[in-house]
Amino acid sequence: MRLHLAVLLLTASTAMASATMKKVSWELDDAPYEGVLVLDEKGPKRPVLLMVPNWLGVTQEAVAQAELVASHGYAVLVADVYGTKSRPKNRDEAGKAAGALKGDRAQLRRRMGKALEVLMAQKHPKLDLTRVGAIGFCFGGTAALELARSGAKVAGVVSFHGGLSSPTPDDAKQIVGKVLALHGADDPSVPADEVAAFEAELRAAKVDWQLVSFGNAVHSFTDPNANTPGRAQYHPVVAKRAYALMDALFAEAFTPAK
Repeated sequence: MRLHLAVLLLTASTAMASATMKKVSWELDDAPYEGVLVLDEKGPKRPVLLMVPNWLGVTQEAVAQAELVASHGYAVLVADVYGTKSRPKNRDEAGKAAGALKGDRAQLRRRMGKALEVLMAQKHPKLDLTRVGAIGFCFGGTAALELARSGAKVAGVVSFHGGLSSPTPDDAKQIVGKVLALHGADDPSVPADEVAAFEAELRAAKVDWQLVSFGNAVHSFTDPNANTPGRAQYHPVVAKRAYALMDALFAEAFTPAK
């Protein structure tokens, strides 16, 4: 059951007492959107990540996942790519909403670009907007990769068990940052031919890319609520490894070249 965003923020904040949860609103084509900025305000300035959730969009679980990522030393904006009037209420609606955007990559890129613009406009003394990346989970991984293919100025992009296909593979030449795709080797949602095409796409574009295939892992391996054996299932060991690889990618991407 979905909860009102105010309740989501209250619920998420109980897990990391030092975190600040801030609603961030914007408009695109006269439609309202609302994401959540998750920031632990203790310590130094933090690099910033634009995070796209799975196909269900901005949910309690997505905010909690952003909180987990923030605990690794980042500020995280949970991006709303559906709009507040079009948020899925169940898996069927999520499939239709995500499918529509996967079928219209130009619109997906516009929404991602706007979310990044909103993120870059945030004013907070703990945000280091000279170090910006993007991540996404499942459908969100597809969205993060499309942001990179659009030529957005992000230092790195990480896709967690996301779709890897591109209807315009030549657009990979526009990628300016590092790319890391974290893939379940047995994921039936992302078959071998799609993985091979992704590799060929980035190789041809001479992108700084990595693809890690985790053995014995399927789709949604970072999602504690995923429990469909053989198709979409949480794998805590693989999830831990995946987050560690994310940290390594951004540690490199955010370090100035000498």
